[in-house]
Amino acid sequence: MTEPTAVAPLEPVTEDWQRALAVVAHPDDLEFGGAAAIARWTGQGKRIVYCLVTSGEAGIDGMPPQRARLVREEEQRASAALVGVDTVEFLGLPDGVLEYGVPLRRAIAEVVRRHRPEIVLTNNFRDTWDGSYALNQADHIATGRAVLDAVRDAGNRWVFPEQLTEGVEPWNGVRQVWAAASPRSAHGVDVTDTFAQGVASLRAHHAYLTGLGDGSFDAEEFLEGLARPTGTRLGVRYGVAFEVFRFDLW
Repeated sequence: MTEPTAVAPLEPVTEDWQRALAVVAHPDDLEFGGAAAIARWTGQGKRIVYCLVTSGEAGIDGMPPQRARLVREEEQRASAALVGVDTVEFLGLPDGVLEYGVPLRRAIAEVVRRHRPEIVLTNNFRDTWDGSYALNQADHIATGRAVLDAVRDAGNRWVFPEQLTEGVEPWNGVRQVWAAASPRSAHGVDVTDTFAQGVASLRAHHAYLTGLGDGSFDAEEFLEGLARPTGTRLGVRYGVAFEVFRFDLW
């Protein structure tokens, strides 16, 4: 009989910071796994700002984009409030057709320069969710790749210098970028005490979730399926996993 393969333990992420910026492609991206971690950190008194690259206007098949934009922005603000986030910005780029490149880097660098975070959060941008077959979505991949480069761009005054007006300065204070739910995650955080807030924040995307499949999607069951295995790797009940990219070594 073949012995089961051991799963590597996760190293806890650092929590000696006060300001973070979360940059993802769509409303609901943070809630599919990461919101419980954000609830933990806001509960510690940390300041976290949300930046949504699109408004998810192409995400509801039965709702015209102009209506979906308003609905999804409203749901995202309500969802963020449930985990202690009161600042939610939308860049207004087109949903479903994001492209990695200079325009996307420029837009994200501007947000980094204004909010001056120590930690930047994003979602998995690897080709798959499981390291094998479960393909990721193009907007996620483009956004995550642009986040890494935009963090560097934000610290260089000769890149996008037109942004340096009205007191905005270069910012090279980002220590790490954390990509939630990456198949290459080696770090994680205990969300046992805030798991329920994470579930509530996902449920706040009611219009979007109603349009998924046959309408039987169970937010708690889905998130538990992610959080329990991660928690096992951390030695706790529930956890959220991150792939960590360090900028404090440069």
